[in-house]
Amino acid sequence: QAIQAINGHTNMSAEEFTNMIFQKIDVNNDGELTLEEFINGVESDKELMELITKSFDLSNVLKVIQNG
Repeated sequence: QAIQAINGHTNMSAEEFTNMIFQKIDVNNDGELTLEEFINGVESDKELMELITKSFDLSNVLKVIQNG
């Protein structure tokens, strides 16, 4: 949530973000994601890859730390 807020991506709550991830890539619908499911799911969905990349971009956090 904090990283999303710093990056200006607050249009989706952490819970909504998590639910969306599970809906897209929990292929066996067991409510759990294995590392393999996560990697395969993200690699096969360009929009999801872009969303995750933007959501977890730490470059703005590093700038804030560097600038005090």
